[in-house]
Amino acid sequence: MSTSPQGHGGRDGSTDGAETSVRTVACVNCGRTNRVPAAAEGSPRCGNCRSPLPWIAEAGDADFREVAEQADLPVLVDLWATWCGPCRMVSPALEQVAEDLAGRIKLVKVDIDKSPALARRFQVQAVPTLLILDRGRPVARQTGAAPANALRKWVDESLSASHGPADPASARPR
Repeated sequence: MSTSPQGHGGRDGSTDGAETSVRTVACVNCGRTNRVPAAAEGSPRCGNCRSPLPWIAEAGDADFREVAEQADLPVLVDLWATWCGPCRMVSPALEQVAEDLAGRIKLVKVDIDKSPALARRFQVQAVPTLLILDRGRPVARQTGAAPANALRKWVDESLSASHGPADPASARPR
């Protein structure tokens, strides 16, 4: 998967969330390039083959409600900072989880230095801080970096505790 942000940020190039961003995503199924907005109804699908696309967006104080809280899918929120080494290390793992669970979760990245109101709201004391929101309501929280497989397990367990697994194939018999 290849993603690149487009059309986000203000005139000074900042990404404070004042404008909704669009990412270009290559479909893992057919390779076609698709534009995926930060906020929309439903979940993104490839315009060519209709396969689910990974949904990765950035948000800030100004647009968090629209991008994350009003999402139809459960949202994995990454509260991070540019100066944080573990944040940079965990980012590819989070993107892998978003790709693995395409059509089932949305990954929203929030730079806490550019979004101090969100950092206060979620009482961020260390980064990275990860949250899972279900219909805008926090259902799980984790602080610190972890490999993709551990993050995937945490997401699955958190979502199954709130309303069912993100990946039905990962459901364990009871």
